Amino acid sequence: MKDNHSNGTSVEGVGGSLDERRSPGETDTTLTDRQGHPITDNQNIRTVGNRGPSTLENYHFIEKISHFDRERIPERVVHARGAGAHGYFEAYGKVGDEPVARYTRAKLFQEAGKRTPVFVRFSTVVHGGHSPETLRDPRGFATKFYTEDGNWDLVGNNLKIFFIRDPLKFPDMVHSFRPDPVTHLNDPERMFDFLAGTPEATHMVTFVFSPWGIPANYRQMQGSGVNTYKWVNADGEAVLVKYHWEPLKQGIKNLTQREAEGIQAKNYSHATQDLYEAIERGEFPEWELCVQILSDDEHPELDFDPLDPTKLWDQERFPFLPVGKMVLDRNPENYFAEVEQAAFGTGVLVDGLDFSDDKLLQGRTFSYSDTQRHRVGTNYLQLPINAPKKHVATNQRDGQMTYYVDRAEGQSPHVNYEPSLLDGLTEAKPQGKDHEPAYQAKLVRDKIDRTNDFKQAGETYRKFEDWERDELIDNLVAALQVCRPSIRQRMIDYFTQADPEYGRHVAEGLAQADAGSPHLGSVSAQQGADLAERMGHRTDGY
Repeated sequence: MKDNHSNGTSVEGVGGSLDERRSPGETDTTLTDRQGHPITDNQNIRTVGNRGPSTLENYHFIEKISHFDRERIPERVVHARGAGAHGYFEAYGKVGDEPVARYTRAKLFQEAGKRTPVFVRFSTVVHGGHSPETLRDPRGFATKFYTEDGNWDLVGNNLKIFFIRDPLKFPDMVHSFRPDPVTHLNDPERMFDFLAGTPEATHMVTFVFSPWGIPANYRQMQGSGVNTYKWVNADGEAVLVKYHWEPLKQGIKNLTQREAEGIQAKNYSHATQDLYEAIERGEFPEWELCVQILSDDEHPELDFDPLDPTKLWDQERFPFLPVGKMVLDRNPENYFAEVEQAAFGTGVLVDGLDFSDDKLLQGRTFSYSDTQRHRVGTNYLQLPINAPKKHVATNQRDGQMTYYVDRAEGQSPHVNYEPSLLDGLTEAKPQGKDHEPAYQAKLVRDKIDRTNDFKQAGETYRKFEDWERDELIDNLVAALQVCRPSIRQRMIDYFTQADPEYGRHVAEGLAQADAGSPHLGSVSAQQGADLAERMGHRTDGY
């Protein structure tokens, strides 16, 4: 517990369930209100006679019900549905067979066997907080490392690429994937209307509509940082890196649409339940963290830009190099306090890690932390789940829900600025040479030169097993058949450019389906509404 004399308040202690001070007759389990008042009757409000009316001075009731009315914070705009767990990351001290210090000075990677505490939040992306975990959607895979240099957040997805490469399109993309603003129904035509004007999304569409779009659970899926980052060594030299989480013991498993629908009929929280129960049983899931490394330049020998988040780096040319493993071995004690209030940001890096010039990464870096300040609160980093597990001293003050002041021991309470000669905070000494990339170009609004939007989508299609290709075609046909002809044809053109067989199979499937029939949302959604009307049982009123 913090000594509040040293961080800006003049009272001793802060109260709470661990405080040893009690009123006469109180025990560890005596119920109190938030003001510390022991509660002698938690069953009845205070009324005039036992039938009422009630009176306004019911302080315990007013505190209890008004807090209940405010129990929820704003839902995440994306990644609303999630589950989480605690664990540790254990470094190998190497990257592949080389000393990791050759590439990065980040302390958490340097020593073999060194363990860093972590918290991981898995999630679906587009759908709301109470949506089924069986819906077709990328899955979030966000890891908070509580390192000795402060927090590092590795925020990514289960899939290694993304739909777009420019952050300006992110709000449009999410809007098109969400329910219609008039009917509030999910409508594939809205999504494909956006995708038809976004050719770089063809690769991601190929993954999402295959079985890879519905992981069996959170334990048996891969993770990826998606964007390109940099590692920086002690000399300030940088390389480009991509991060990948690969399941170690539990393997990878995906679902077909039919399998997902069968699970959803029984349990719409199956992935959350699976993760929690596996950890409770002692079957701790493990992932190996691997990196791909490229020199920090434009790589003109490639037919794509290595900063493009819609592209994969070929594993044969740029192999996965293990740097450590992660074990999740403890469930949260309170879902809201830990999983819901956990706040991640792509800009949360430690010394030895850096940003690349990936446009999407730079857009995410503003958006993620900005969202947390709005959603959780200005002082969200003072919450235990988000606070670094190390010394913190800042000149940031005040704001909603200030729990304590980040004032250092010996720092003058009058000095909340820097520089100062009056017992203020001072700058840290550099841990190595700064990485100083050089630029010489015009400031423009333009897409990258090497877009190559379809080649990798075709390669992915051809690498799929037969059953995966069949499932991909069936799922695309089911979604596209409610779209207008212009949208269907544009998407067929994209798939054909990726692979002629790919486009032909989608076109043939649409020709055989009842394409163009009017529906609000998908065909299956309409079938569900029709079934409910036919299968319901009439009854008299009461």
